[in-house]
Amino acid sequence: MSGYDTCASRRVVVGVSGSLGSVTALYRAAAEARHREAELWPVLAWEPPGGESAARRSPAPPALTGEWQRLARERLLVVLGEVFGEATPAGVPLHGLVVRATPGAALVETADRDDDILVVGAGRRGWRRAFSGRVTRYCLTHAHCPVLAIPPSPLEETLAAARRRSAWHLPLSTRQLSSGATTTPEP
Repeated sequence: MSGYDTCASRRVVVGVSGSLGSVTALYRAAAEARHREAELWPVLAWEPPGGESAARRSPAPPALTGEWQRLARERLLVVLGEVFGEATPAGVPLHGLVVRATPGAALVETADRDDDILVVGAGRRGWRRAFSGRVTRYCLTHAHCPVLAIPPSPLEETLAAARRRSAWHLPLSTRQLSSGATTTPEP
């Protein structure tokens, strides 16, 4: 992937998937790029259904692979459009990249220079982190540049709590959402 570094300017590479964590990381990466007068490289990694091992055992037709690539590119454009609108962040050159690889490997291979900064979402907090955050752990252990792991937004936990309450059919008031309370009200 080092063939992508066509210029010698500083870069801030950020993983983008469309999740709330990656959107938070994208906002922070844009701020870092602006502060460091660097280029912003949002990277969306994709794999064929079942992963690369399944694709080696049973290769998909080239037309289908091209469609997956197109859908990944479209997803990156949608996320960038939702975050930045029609314009790119002010004063920050933007180089979106779609890579066929696992997310951790794609990010580490893209951020292959010592002066790059790799920004990733840190994932969930608490006991559920044991089952998530593999991309962050991979980047922290394999990257050759500084890695900035962005903790989840407080809004993410509030929304997760609201989803849990909804799944259990528990009442939820807007006052609870605004205060961040997640306890069950007395009947």
